[in-house]
Amino acid sequence: MEIACPSGGKNCIEMKRKIVSFLLLFLTVIVTISFAQKGKQEFYEIKIYTLRDRSQQSRVDAYLKDAYIPAMHRAGIKSIGVFVPVESDTTSGKRIYVLTPYSSLDQFTKLTVGVLSDPDYLTSGRDYIDAVYTNAPYARIESMLLRAFSGMPSIGLPVLATPRSERIYELRSYESPTEKIHVNKVKMFNDGDEVGLFKRLGFNAVFYGDVISGSHMPNLMYMTTFANRASRDEHWKSFSDDSQWKNLKAMEEYQNNVSKNTIYFLHPVEYSDY
Repeated sequence: MEIACPSGGKNCIEMKRKIVSFLLLFLTVIVTISFAQKGKQEFYEIKIYTLRDRSQQSRVDAYLKDAYIPAMHRAGIKSIGVFVPVESDTTSGKRIYVLTPYSSLDQFTKLTVGVLSDPDYLTSGRDYIDAVYTNAPYARIESMLLRAFSGMPSIGLPVLATPRSERIYELRSYESPTEKIHVNKVKMFNDGDEVGLFKRLGFNAVFYGDVISGSHMPNLMYMTTFANRASRDEHWKSFSDDSQWKNLKAMEEYQNNVSKNTIYFLHPVEYSDY
């Protein structure tokens, strides 16, 4: 495809580069969604509430527990996860993470609007829904939409016996330098069977997802769960020492496919389905 540029010079080259990059990203998203729909892979929305104080935390908690989760259950979403940062995290008391799975993009689109026609939801969530601009229940919301990996196409419910306050839910974000390299990292999980390795070692995964819309892209995210922090450390030690992992990470085709790795340590709240 020829891109006309009357001005010429370096500005023209830079403009062409940006246009091509945008088109590649657009095509990647379209292909990703198409394959997901064919393979019946789920979609996940992760909402991150940023809170100014404990009062806002209490209001969002009440909304999620009494309005949002019951309404989504009535709409056919069986399990929704709600998590908060561990006490040692500087964002403790300042963030709430909400994980909602959808069977399709169509379900996601319809329920986003459809929940507003649920009278019980509107009544139970009145403090949150009808909050005035001078007394908002949160500071901001960040929302991300993910497509489940083919290696784990649907969400999993972890099996843990310890109290929720001791459980560690580890949410990881792997950013890649380019869209093409990001596809390679996703392939490492699926075709390289990194997903299978986590399963064999008992990481109790909740989901693996390719971020198709969010503030940090290209990116993939996944969540694993542990009885407590000691169990988490033991599992990662076994992962690092595992021969399958050593062979996988040494493969030439999977080199340098992550530019930034961010880890979030979370606890599930008492009313969380996970």
